[in-house]
Amino acid sequence: MKQRKLILASSSPRRRELIQTLGLPVEIRKNDVDETIHEDLMPSQVVRELSLRKAKAAYAECKKNNEHGIIIGSDTIVVLNSQRLGKPKNEEDAFHMLSMLQGNIHEVYSGIACIDAETGHNQTGHSMTEVKIKALSDEQIKRYISTGEPMDKAGAYGIQGLGATFVERINGDYFTVVGLPLSLLSDILGEFGVQVL
Repeated sequence: MKQRKLILASSSPRRRELIQTLGLPVEIRKNDVDETIHEDLMPSQVVRELSLRKAKAAYAECKKNNEHGIIIGSDTIVVLNSQRLGKPKNEEDAFHMLSMLQGNIHEVYSGIACIDAETGHNQTGHSMTEVKIKALSDEQIKRYISTGEPMDKAGAYGIQGLGATFVERINGDYFTVVGLPLSLLSDILGEFGVQVL
């Protein structure tokens, strides 16, 4: 059975690596969408909305070029005590975020949106994982920031890199924290007739 092509609407190298583990034909589409979002939305609504926004931008391009496949958009946010933490604006912002996260439990939400490029049918979902960061000294935080790793990641850390050294424990799907919950993605793709296994 010929599998339908997947089109990942993301510039994230982590999402690219993860989707390739599914062993399905996939194309990567970089797109920059406006990520401004209403402050009153729940975290689950935020990641679903932004994921759909990213997928819709790629969908418009696919319609223009008469391309077929399943478009996938994804977004991740970090939430501490109801405060959303996106990507740090600079090193000072990264230090502030990591100082808040250290010694505390926070939540990571990742959303997924899939659109059938042929029909326009779409479906969204989200996953949430709790993460406990151990206590860190200011010096440890500064050394971590000096590696550059935190600068393009929500919450200013990467669980799949050096950031793993200060993650004490997680409760939920590890891949939600990385940025693409593969179990959820597999379920949603199944609704579009794409079988991962």
